[in-house]
Amino acid sequence: MVNDDGTARAERHGTATGEGDGIATGKGKGRPRGRPRSFDRETALEKALLAFWEHGYEATSVSDLTRVMDIGAPSLYAAFGDKRSLFEEVVQVYGTRYGSFADRALAEEPSARDAVERMLREAATAYTEPGHPHGCLVVHAAANCSTPEVEQSLRDRRNANIAAFESRIRADVAAGVLPPGTDCAALARHTGAMIQGMSQQARDGASREELEAVAEIAMSIWPRTGTHTG
Repeated sequence: MVNDDGTARAERHGTATGEGDGIATGKGKGRPRGRPRSFDRETALEKALLAFWEHGYEATSVSDLTRVMDIGAPSLYAAFGDKRSLFEEVVQVYGTRYGSFADRALAEEPSARDAVERMLREAATAYTEPGHPHGCLVVHAAANCSTPEVEQSLRDRRNANIAAFESRIRADVAAGVLPPGTDCAALARHTGAMIQGMSQQARDGASREELEAVAEIAMSIWPRTGTHTG
């Protein structure tokens, strides 16, 4: 059994069929070398996503992944690369499947305030939904992470979100939707802190209703509408 992503490198070049991978030994009829993959890649990826989401990056070993994905280590390496490569793909899938509500709110709402209010409200729902771990994978997976590249990648994602909040807030200040004295950087940081804090609160057992109440209080500090009349 492979216990981390630094061993059994040669296995990465094997087939992706799990136990019994090898060369067909039957005679005649041109049987191909090896067998087709014996697992559904998307199903295995979703299982890996849930494992990383529940336990974080560092605490999820390759042996944990092969167990929950129900595949052999050679299959994991052949289909996904090493643990870090698998995690990078998991984060991409998470962002599309579970974490896209923030991007949608910023793109669809007419103002930064409306976008953040919607974002926090939808976070309260998304972070407490049954059927998957609570909170945000990008926040939780970074806990106790001692792999610098993974830690930096997750940090960059969180900081990119804050930069997107700040850009939208500055645009509203320029348009007169928010007062000219608005501290755009601080307001963006406040939004990021609320999103990340709600994630941890959900992990600690907060309900959707409790997080919605937190979101309502968070919005009460937002500056009033500016003098824009267009």
